[in-house]
Amino acid sequence: MKIIYKITGVVLMLGLFVTSCTKDFTKINTNPNASPEALPSQLLRPALVKTLTVNMLRNRNFNNELMQVTVDASDAEGKVFRYDYRANWSDYLYNGWYLQLTNFKEIYRIASDSGLNYNRSYSGISLVCQAWIYSMLTDTYGDVPFSESNRAKEDSITEPKFDAQKDIYMGLFKMLDTANTLLTTGTAIDGSSDPVYNGNISLWRRFCNSLQLRLLMRVSGKAEIAPMAIAKIKDIVDTRASTYPIMTDSSHSAILRWTGAGLLVSPYVGGVREQDFRTPGLASFFIDNLVAWSDPRISIPLPWGNGTFNRWGISPASGAYLGIPSGYAAGENPPKKSYFLSNTSAVSMQTEPLAGQIMNTAEVKFILAEAALKKWINGSAATFYNAGARESIKMWLPNWNLDIQAFLTAADIEWEEGLTDDLKMERIHLQKYYALFLADLQQWFEYRRTGHPVLPKGAGLRNNGVMPARMTYPVLIQSTNPTNYKLAVTAQGPDQISTQVWWQKP
Repeated sequence: MKIIYKITGVVLMLGLFVTSCTKDFTKINTNPNASPEALPSQLLRPALVKTLTVNMLRNRNFNNELMQVTVDASDAEGKVFRYDYRANWSDYLYNGWYLQLTNFKEIYRIASDSGLNYNRSYSGISLVCQAWIYSMLTDTYGDVPFSESNRAKEDSITEPKFDAQKDIYMGLFKMLDTANTLLTTGTAIDGSSDPVYNGNISLWRRFCNSLQLRLLMRVSGKAEIAPMAIAKIKDIVDTRASTYPIMTDSSHSAILRWTGAGLLVSPYVGGVREQDFRTPGLASFFIDNLVAWSDPRISIPLPWGNGTFNRWGISPASGAYLGIPSGYAAGENPPKKSYFLSNTSAVSMQTEPLAGQIMNTAEVKFILAEAALKKWINGSAATFYNAGARESIKMWLPNWNLDIQAFLTAADIEWEEGLTDDLKMERIHLQKYYALFLADLQQWFEYRRTGHPVLPKGAGLRNNGVMPARMTYPVLIQSTNPTNYKLAVTAQGPDQISTQVWWQKP
């Protein structure tokens, strides 16, 4: 009897399975209240966090070493502060940025569909973020995949062509103009999905147009497109300012603020050991200027009149802020002095909420100062310069309310109309250098564009003492996309750190 019962049970189960297979199996097993794919609100936060993670880690150990913020002192080979780094340094940024482009493109695809998830604001935010990442890619490597990138899934393009940097930039300007239009509607988004602006679409629009100013200024020295770039800058700033709102005060800055909870744990905490965070010493160039200016970001009086407070979490050395020379010759071995304190200290960049810099208002003011100096826009270069210096300090010290002109005069860095244009550019870009502190590789990009601020040249520098012009392509690209890699090298020049990208060339 037991055998009969077992056989009967099996037959009944098979019957149920066969019956169920005659129906739409997909419909039966789909939750009608859930989306079959990730939503823009689910993708945006992690994509932003992962992009900032890549940016911040390479800001710390690549940009800061090249641009004399820190010195990871050693006589070993492959030290970035000597303009010497291994080819595999290229992989992390390249792979990380293209991976997140896939997520931002997916946000655009879903949000642009006419179905339930249609949302013009998510579409616009996606385009802004794509333009931001593509700009970092092309400014780091030169010609890179753009028009055919991230299309393996939908179009089966597994070996994308490398677009010329000029074409990439023209595509970015169109992308940002489209984003500005999409964001004009102000369609609401889930504020919790947005760790940068908490769902404030008008601020995303300001970032969109400010980013376009950054990129227009970057290519404004290329004769073949300079008239277009200069006219567009004037259009944004003067002619159609209401159509192109930009950042005007520190509340508009695009910063992913690390709260320390959930996904929002700083990559300096999760990706850098405490002892390693303290390892690089500060470079003399970075700290000496701040000391000479009595800059409030490193030394402001405590309210009870007993000592000072260091906003940037820098350890003094023997009671003073001291750095070591960058690019020193092998064998000199200067001892480490001041350095950034780690997360066991009350104030530390390792846990700093504002370390997730994307673009801040101070940078915009300095862009305007340069444009005004060159007579491209209305307004006084001095006014924009003073505003940039003020915003750069107030971003870190919101309650700092001293007269900015008095501060700059006391520090001997006030705007002087009698200076040559080159010295005025030096003033603008020296202050901009500090405004760009922690902002991915922007200090490096701007130095390559302008030659400012003037950096000391140590005797131990490689690459003939010339600042590297780019990162080399990842080695993996040579084997996975060999044809297009070779075409890119033929068009751009040798795959070396000394090969200038398009906007650097005369």
